[in-house]
This record gives sequence, structure tokens and C-alpha cells, in this order.
Amino acid sequence: MKILVTGGCGFIGSNFIIKQIQTTENKILNLDKLTYAGNIENLKSIDEHPNYQFVEGDICNEQLVSENLFDFDPDAIVHFAAESHVDRSIDGPMDFVNTNVVGTATLLNSTKNYLQVQDYPSKFNKFRFLHVSTDEVFGSLGDEGFFTETSPYDPSSPYSASKASSDHLVRAWHRTFKFPTLITNCSNNYGPFQFPEKLIPLMIANCVDEKPLPVYGEGLNVRDWLFVEDHCDAIYSALQNGAIGETYNIGGNNEIKNIDIVNAICSTLDKLKPRSNGSSYSELINYVTDRPGHDFRYAIDASKISKDLGWSPEETFETGIRKTIQWYLDNENWWRNIQNGTYNQERLGTKRIYK
Repeated sequence: MKILVTGGCGFIGSNFIIKQIQTTENKILNLDKLTYAGNIENLKSIDEHPNYQFVEGDICNEQLVSENLFDFDPDAIVHFAAESHVDRSIDGPMDFVNTNVVGTATLLNSTKNYLQVQDYPSKFNKFRFLHVSTDEVFGSLGDEGFFTETSPYDPSSPYSASKASSDHLVRAWHRTFKFPTLITNCSNNYGPFQFPEKLIPLMIANCVDEKPLPVYGEGLNVRDWLFVEDHCDAIYSALQNGAIGETYNIGGNNEIKNIDIVNAICSTLDKLKPRSNGSSYSELINYVTDRPGHDFRYAIDASKISKDLGWSPEETFETGIRKTIQWYLDNENWWRNIQNGTYNQERLGTKRIYK
């Protein structure tokens, strides 16, 4: 199979590509704009592999997208490319609209035109366009209940609204043009190569530097946590065996409060990298003003993908978080280089129209 991957230098995309190259014979074309969170170093281990090629480019550039579709002639597209941090969407929402909405529409239209030039019935039968999305499009849950594939959309941030818009575009292309789409909505990912503005890598980096650990509000917001390699396996399962036009929720079955995540990181690092003064990293916890519009709880019902495709996560949170912490300890140069370039562990998402 030949797969065009958008946003393959980002966190989830790079993990997906590495696993594809290491475990399959699939050929991969990675199209990535290399914005702040796109790091070509993520793919250093496979960048000379004969089944991998990279093109730097913007999915909003229809000519570039079309040229690469016709040159590479893919059997599938896995669309990761997106601006993806809620706090950044508060500071600069238009970047999210441009990439997540306009970029997705451009990619869909270019791909439709590409398929129409081909032997369409034959190509249609095997082609797949898999759009990777988030559970944040569903808004916030109370203390009970789970998001299913039929949950109504109720996004709270510019980020989640832009992803909801892109989901609707993908469904519209399927319903209007009979376009061969799939959508996956995942819970919070964690693991290697995650940009260190996100909760888990930020806490790890701040612990190593013995900086304060900023926890929003009282730290009681709940997320379902999914190890990134499990997510990549689920995406590939959906790509291979999912039904055209269907949506699959992907979750890790790990509902945990933010403060419990931070405490778990602290206690693990207390063992793996004890502080010189002998105290716990938990003493660095600092409660800060909550994020505006902060959703209280996300929880995924992943029974559909389990029942229909036979996928379930392999990692527990305990095994996954230890692997993740060890990776950041072993790859300190990777996140140090990011700190020295595009991000220096500052808090984002604090811009307001009014105070």
C-alpha cells in the first residue's frame, strides 16, 4: 500500500510513520509544512529508508497537493496535519481555521479531483481517506457518561471548533461525492515525540529542570489517556478494515484527573531521577488560573472499534507513562533543542479580549 501522510513530522504522525516503516512494507510520502510542532528530527531513524520520502509543503496549497497526489499515486491518505493545542488556539485562532478547516477542504477537493482523473470505480473501491480527529469536538461531559460516535458536537475552544468543522467537511464529501472517507476521534494521546507544551511532556521537562509544575484550576479536569503507539495501531486497523463512511472512537480506557497525572509523573521521577535535595517533585506543583472554557471531562466509548475491528489498547496507563518518562529522560537533547528554538516552557492561552 502507498500512503500519503499529512502532518507526519508532528507527534502522532511521526509515531505512525515510524511504525509503518518498521513493521510493514507500505510506502510512505510525508507531506508536512514544518510549523512549530513539526520536527523533522522525529523521523531521523527512518529518513533514508527506501519506502519513505518527505515533502515540505502546506496542505492549503492546492497545486502542491495535486502534484504530489499524481506523482505518488497513493492508495490512501491519513490526514494528521492540524494545529492542535487549545492554548495556542486562544492566542491565535485564525491559524487553526486556516490549517484545520481550509487545509482539510483543500486536501479533500484535491483528492476528489485526483480520483476523478483516475479509473474512478476501480480506484474508489480500494482508496481510503482517513481523517484523524479528536474527542474535544464533543465538548464536555459531567461526572458520568461517555462520548460515542453519535454524540452531538459541542466544541468549546477555537481548536475543537476547527476540528469539528473539518469532521463535517469530511462527512460532507462522503455524502455528496460518495468520497471514500473514514474518521477517527481519539482521546488524549501521550508518548514519545510529543511537543513539550502539552501536559505530560511539560511536567516531565519542568521536573528535570526543577521548575514549578503549573496545574490549571484545582487539577480536577478528567481526560482519557491513550498511549500514542496504541493510537497508531487503531488508525491502521481502521484504514485497513474500517467501513467507508464510518467513524470510530479511539480511547485508552484511562480516565484520570490532571492532578493525578502530575502526581504520577512526580512519583515515577522520584524513583527514576531523584532530586538532589531528597524531596519529592510533587513539592513543585503550582496551581494556576484555569484555562478559559476548560472542558471538565472527556471519556471515550471505544466499544465500536473493539467490536467491529478487534482493536483494543495494549498499554495500561502505568506501563505507558513509565515508558514515556523514560523516553524523555533518554532523549533530553530532543526536547532541549525545542526549548532553545520554538518553545521555552512558557504558559500559553492567556490572551483575552477583556479582563
